[in-house]
Amino acid sequence: MPPELPARLPRVIAAPMAGGPSTPELVNAVGFGFLAWGTCTLEHAREELSHIDEPFGINLFYPQRETPRREDLEAVAAELNAEIPEPDYTFGFHEKLNLALADGRAAIISCTFGCFTEEEFRRIHDAGIQAWVTVTNEVDALKAAELGADGVIVQGPKAGGHRSTWRITEEPDGRDLEQLLSGIFRHVNIPIIAAGGARTAEDVERLIEWGANSVACGSAFLLADEAGTSENNRATLRAGGTSVSTRAFSGRYARGVETRFTREHDDLPPLYPQLNAMQKPLRNDPDHGYCLVGDDFAGKLHEGPAAEIEAKLLGR
Repeated sequence: MPPELPARLPRVIAAPMAGGPSTPELVNAVGFGFLAWGTCTLEHAREELSHIDEPFGINLFYPQRETPRREDLEAVAAELNAEIPEPDYTFGFHEKLNLALADGRAAIISCTFGCFTEEEFRRIHDAGIQAWVTVTNEVDALKAAELGADGVIVQGPKAGGHRSTWRITEEPDGRDLEQLLSGIFRHVNIPIIAAGGARTAEDVERLIEWGANSVACGSAFLLADEAGTSENNRATLRAGGTSVSTRAFSGRYARGVETRFTREHDDLPPLYPQLNAMQKPLRNDPDHGYCLVGDDFAGKLHEGPAAEIEAKLLGR
């Protein structure tokens, strides 16, 4: 049997932000947050566990079953004068899941880019841990609930970072978060966590009124003192700009600060995860920047201790 849900979920959750921004220090500073293990090494995951305080969650990237077309990779590699890397399409999922279950302290293990199998749900539940799944439409939400999810993170189009479609070839649902919540609320009877675009206490309140049990905030914490956001990306966020959703950042739909490369490559085919690796040596060039953030962020991200940012989101 899955573990019992608490009487009331946290109103605001610090969402997982892979690639550095989510740190144990950030998670420890708020009421509840997630470690972002999607792209980190197993060694880094172990290190984070040695610094984390309960309660906390862990987010994993689900293994990718599709692979980019070789001719598409070759075309972009030639343009970037880069080698085509040989990626691990599992993202170390199985090893990291085993580590999380062996540690046993996480309250929740969630996944992005796919859904746990019935056997994986069983293993998580047997460890006394809840299993959440990130979804972007009603079909995926219903599938996750049927397989055994204890909660669904409903991610709207304004969310920063990667859109959690379950296939790299899938075109993301363009409906706004409120519409997604309204549709999914009618299909599942497990907790719903809204994700995407919440910057203020009023935003949080509105999403709760639309049926969410909790609101996951990621971009709101990017400039927190405890966040691992790079100095280069902090400067980019302070400067403002336009947030766009495109495959040009990594090869999979993701939302971040527009660059020359994203403007000139808004029709790229799915090239995840190779495109990100091919651009990595160029990331210090503003034309190839990689600053993932939600929509309408300019001038709306607070700096300071994460606890103070959380308090603002809670209307305190």
